[in-house]
Amino acid sequence: MTVIAPRRFGVPAIADGVRSSADAVSLWLVRHRADIAWLTPVLLIAAAVSFINIGGAPQRIDDEGTYTAQAWAVLNFGELAHYTYWYDHPPLGWLQIAGYAQLTGAFARWDIAVLAGREAVIVASLIAALLLWLLARRVGLSRAAASMAAVVFSLSPLALQFHRTVYLDNIAVPWLLLAFLLASERRAQLAAFAGAAVAFGVAVLTKETFLLALPFLAWVMLRTSHRSTRRYTVSVAASILVLIGGSYLLLAAIKGELFSSPERVSLMDGVLFQLVNRDASGSLFDAGSLSARTLGMWWQLDPVFIVTALVAAALALTQRRLRPYAVLVLALTAFMLRPGGYLPVPYVIMLIPFGALLIAGVVERAVRTLSRKTRDRMPRGRRILAGAVVAASAAAAIAAGPLWFAQLRGFVLSDLDEPMRDAQTWLGENVAREDRLIVDDAMWVDLVQAGWERENVVWYYKLDTDPAVAAQSPNGWRDADYIITTDSMRTFPSSFPQVKQAIDNSVVVAAFGSGPQAVEVRRVVLDGPEAATASVDAAAQTNTALGAQVAENPRVALSDADRDLLRSGAVDARISALLGSLAGGGEVAVAGLPAVDGEGEDAVGTGIRQVALSAVAGSAAVVDGRPSAEAQLLLDGLEGRFAPTEVEVAGDALVLRFPFALVPLIA
Repeated sequence: MTVIAPRRFGVPAIADGVRSSADAVSLWLVRHRADIAWLTPVLLIAAAVSFINIGGAPQRIDDEGTYTAQAWAVLNFGELAHYTYWYDHPPLGWLQIAGYAQLTGAFARWDIAVLAGREAVIVASLIAALLLWLLARRVGLSRAAASMAAVVFSLSPLALQFHRTVYLDNIAVPWLLLAFLLASERRAQLAAFAGAAVAFGVAVLTKETFLLALPFLAWVMLRTSHRSTRRYTVSVAASILVLIGGSYLLLAAIKGELFSSPERVSLMDGVLFQLVNRDASGSLFDAGSLSARTLGMWWQLDPVFIVTALVAAALALTQRRLRPYAVLVLALTAFMLRPGGYLPVPYVIMLIPFGALLIAGVVERAVRTLSRKTRDRMPRGRRILAGAVVAASAAAAIAAGPLWFAQLRGFVLSDLDEPMRDAQTWLGENVAREDRLIVDDAMWVDLVQAGWERENVVWYYKLDTDPAVAAQSPNGWRDADYIITTDSMRTFPSSFPQVKQAIDNSVVVAAFGSGPQAVEVRRVVLDGPEAATASVDAAAQTNTALGAQVAENPRVALSDADRDLLRSGAVDARISALLGSLAGGGEVAVAGLPAVDGEGEDAVGTGIRQVALSAVAGSAAVVDGRPSAEAQLLLDGLEGRFAPTEVEVAGDALVLRFPFALVPLIA
């Protein structure tokens, strides 16, 4: 006989037997419908704001390229990194990015490799928003306050800037929040604490700086655990954490890279670099120091969140459930400001979710204090403080409104990465695949996929630091043909002597963007930039002389603007010589002298090396969308220096592009 459970309002009756999966899901949805109603809009808004225009803002940076390239190398080379892995960070972070890309096909879906990495970290941040909401509920916040914490975490410009950037910290945050969520579980604590230890171990092996949160996780565990089983549950969690940490040591030991050796990399060297040998970030009071610049960048993004989170942390010290998270924020803020230490730019990522949690918790506590149910029972001083908190929170919200709107508008509308994309396009169209490039790591994968051998795309950081790269480049910077400079490369010129020499002995041949977003393609010149400048000046005189002759030739049909370009010497001498030669066989008509890739070359005065021909030997250059017989005869005869790299039919004109040459002399 089947017994039917009594029906409760809003809950479907379930047979007392094996419940089907559909019934279980239906029951779960009914029980949690209020949570879903609050959380779903938050996650949808966060996803929309995070994903819209991820290719435009912020501009790609070197660190993003490094972690993306390492994940790409795992999938394509079967190696832990695209260069020698030297234990600067545990590899689990980019292994997770690689796993996500493998499951979703992210690298195949994006034409810019870093965007696949950005997709992975944004998904991680959305998971973190969900876990933060659950943690807020676990510590006693209402659904409205938990949603407020998730909104602040997802939409603060400070958070959004970093959530859109491929940092390992973004991958570690959901694991850290999961660890705290499980550590605060009061039921089935053995399993929960074991899970918390696993989650925290994964967080640390994703980004080693998250180890700083260990004392606070232990605090939550000790406070939450039942006294009768505390010794057992906490001991099991500690043992699991030690085993997970030991796995990293075991990896290094198996590879024979545990201890320092002059012949190989080692885990010990990596640890010493991170803790001892790394250059300090400098004093906060030195405007030019890395610490001051880093804090200045954070402050510029969202000063309201920074101040509000720190004030909330101080006020939350009086709330028992929030106290561990308040001490975490204050202690790690003090640690970050220690003199003589190194301050990583993404350090703040770990603090953002807890800052958002504290803001929501303190505001809700103040509102509850002023509510009718509790107002009369509260001391006058507490009511005054609560009123001040509510007023200050309202003022902060009013101040944040215009700031957040302007910053978020920039994230979804601006295209800060355009100079980087334009530079990559220019390289793909104008530089031989045999040439050796020194590049920002943000474009490393894209250039390798575009056809360059991985040995010919040199990440600038490795030119001075990796013996394997030095072995491939016995002449150092002199073996390079081009160096493509970005803001990250220009920030630390004295730290990389080979890179500095390459920059100092090069000339700009194409420039894109301006300010911090500027990207310059520079041709390395072994004789030095002065000799290159003299050669370019001589070439300009040749261009001017040939151009003036062609401009006066009655058999060359030109617009007045193009005639002026020829006379000014702005046109490549190969084009002038070609037009003069064609004029000897009949009338030639020039439809235009277009610059290459917009303003990239024009901005630095590189000679125009494209010509659009509408008539050759007195006949149309294009017939029925194809080169005419006369034009085809011309193309077949262009060899050597005069051989175009690209021929395109554009309407009624035939466009010839000549290869880039730093000094395009005819002789």
